[in-house]
Amino acid sequence: MNSGNPLRTPPDERLRFVVETVLAESAHLQRTDARLFAQPLNADRVETLQSDQDLAERVDAFVARFGRLQDTLGDKLLPRLLEWLAEPVGPAIDNIARAERLGLIRSGEAWIEARQLRNFMIHEYVRDPHRLASALNQGHASVQLLVDAASAMARICGIGPRDKSGS
Repeated sequence: MNSGNPLRTPPDERLRFVVETVLAESAHLQRTDARLFAQPLNADRVETLQSDQDLAERVDAFVARFGRLQDTLGDKLLPRLLEWLAEPVGPAIDNIARAERLGLIRSGEAWIEARQLRNFMIHEYVRDPHRLASALNQGHASVQLLVDAASAMARICGIGPRDKSGS
C-alpha cells in the first residue's frame, strides 16, 4: 500500500524498518505510561523513588522510552518520510513545521515543548520531587502527541502495526 497515491513508490526497506520501529516504540511507551500513571504521580510518590525500586525502574523506563520515541520520530523517521513525500528536508524546526502543515503532528509548538521536556528529563538529575513529578506528568500528557504522530506517519506510508503473527 502506498498511502493512496498510485504515483508514489512504496516505502523502501529502510523507511519501512524505521516506521515499524516507531510503532514498536510507541506501543512500549504506552504500556510503560499506563503502568507508571496507574496511580497519580505526585511529589509524595516521587519521594519514594529511593526505596521503591519498581517505581524507580518504571520512571527510568518511561523517561527512556519517551526520549527514544521522540528521537526516532523527529531525527530518523520524519526526515526520511519528508524525503519520500518529495518534501524539502531541512533543519529540525523546519521539518516539524512541515509535519504540522501535513497533519503528521498536532502542534509544532507542543512538539518543541515535549522536546524540551525530554531534554530536561533525560539530562537533568532532578532532586526536587515537585519538579520531577511535574515533569513526569507533563511527559504523560505529551505521550498522546507522540503516539498520534507515530500513527500518522505510519498511516501515510501505508504501514500499520504488526499483527499478532509477527508479520
